Amino acid sequence: MSAEDKNDVVIIELDRPRELRYGHKAVKKMLAHSGTTIEDIDIENIDLEELERYIYFGLLTDAAKHGETLELSQMEDLLDYAPNYVHITEKLTEALNIAFGGFEVPEGNPKAPAGQPANGTGKNP
Repeated sequence: MSAEDKNDVVIIELDRPRELRYGHKAVKKMLAHSGTTIEDIDIENIDLEELERYIYFGLLTDAAKHGETLELSQMEDLLDYAPNYVHITEKLTEALNIAFGGFEVPEGNPKAPAGQPANGTGKNP
């Protein structure tokens, strides 16, 4: 497989470097399992069970390539291998951005709540 073929793959460091990818099959399984739609995916308000589920479906192709049988129940332990929680959320966001576009990488200060202006000079309306 050439480097061009891997443009849709994100490497997440867990027990080993693993490919996190959301192709059609992974997305279809993920949405069917959760009973949601693509529009319902909210990375900024994801809970831990959703995080585990999203990562699980994104890792299935990698596990199959390595002859592994990955189970959703293994995700807690597998995610414990990550260097930190930010690594997990950034890699998830990056992989979903590749698949769908439009998800924000959670970093830095949180956004101003809706209805409140962001900090600035106040010179522009």
